[in-house]
Amino acid sequence: MEGGGFGFPFGGDPEDLLRGLREFAEQQAETVQEAQREQFATLTLNTAVELTGAALSQMDVSGPPEEQAGALREAMRVLFPEAVALVSAARQGFMREH
Repeated sequence: MEGGGFGFPFGGDPEDLLRGLREFAEQQAETVQEAQREQFATLTLNTAVELTGAALSQMDVSGPPEEQAGALREAMRVLFPEAVALVSAARQGFMREH
């Protein structure tokens, strides 16, 4: 009788089929996790860029170029560590998938 004597409609050994299905499910779970990590990393990078740009666009710098440059440098002194933290989190998300 085909199908290991159990009348299994797909032919072959049911245990082999179950093992194959289990392996397929594990691969699918890994693929989903990798996609989620990549999505998180991309979102985090975009957030860092958008927040930095939004903060700088809110600045109202005036005065001579030297004063304007000083004001922008001071703003970046505050913003840069936050942006670096977000980029670092995104980088860790990318690194986990490899």
